[in-house]
Amino acid sequence: MVDKIQSIHHISAIVGNVQENYDFYTKVLGLKLVKQTVNFDDPSVYHTYFANSKVDNGTIMTFFPWDNDHKGTKGGGQVGRIAFSIPKGSLTAWQNQLEKHEITYHKSNMFSAATLEFSDPHDLDIALVEAETSSDNNEIIGFYGLVLLSTNPQGTLDLLTREMGAKLVEEADEYLHIELSGPEKHRVLLLKKAQPLGRFGISTVHHVAWSVDRLTDLQAWHDHLKEANYHLTPVKDRKYFKSIYLREKGGIIFEFATKEPGFQVDEDFDHLGSQLKLPEQFESKRSEIESSLPKFIVN
Repeated sequence: MVDKIQSIHHISAIVGNVQENYDFYTKVLGLKLVKQTVNFDDPSVYHTYFANSKVDNGTIMTFFPWDNDHKGTKGGGQVGRIAFSIPKGSLTAWQNQLEKHEITYHKSNMFSAATLEFSDPHDLDIALVEAETSSDNNEIIGFYGLVLLSTNPQGTLDLLTREMGAKLVEEADEYLHIELSGPEKHRVLLLKKAQPLGRFGISTVHHVAWSVDRLTDLQAWHDHLKEANYHLTPVKDRKYFKSIYLREKGGIIFEFATKEPGFQVDEDFDHLGSQLKLPEQFESKRSEIESSLPKFIVN
């Protein structure tokens, strides 16, 4: 038996210029850079990680900044809008923050709560959703949830509810509202209408990762999903977590990732994200990799 999936582990998106990406997520949204490394499958591309100020589990947003103009096509087989949770009563302050930086936004009730919808500098769809949780500051708490764009909504729904233990809590005109079972109550909005297949590139989300505690739990999930006839990768060592991947029936890449060992295995908390960290297999090519990566200023 496996436990229900409690929360989102991380969300990974493809964006453009690395400096523009860093500046937006730190200076506008106030997130903390917690790791700068490279794509384990393509070391010529950065992989940057951001989180809330405490680097809590379930708050990690990661990016592959492409140094080209290859924009993607949003569509089926992708994650759509990414929603961050903001404290109760902070909506006006966040409106002011977005206006200060000349970011156009739209107010809605998309997530069945007060929501600000907007795009980042590379046209990635973002939302800020006012939570029921209060805070002594207006900082982003973590993820509120996300939208899934599926080529097969019923197949996606079956995996989320039947295998992962999420609960269908509301049906709106366009979306099925699904809730994970953890204390964060991460909300998944599944578009009810099947979407034509999208194409990865700048402005699109590559995958969503769901959180499991330890390697033994991950292995149990591998066995559980294999029995349910999903095709999975072997366990991959991503240094900061171990994970498995599958492409679910609606074409979306789902990753299942461990909370262990975390981001302090090679940097202490106060220095997270301050230096380029490479996986061991690329360390011998550090000079070559560093010279090929675009420079960006961390401050």
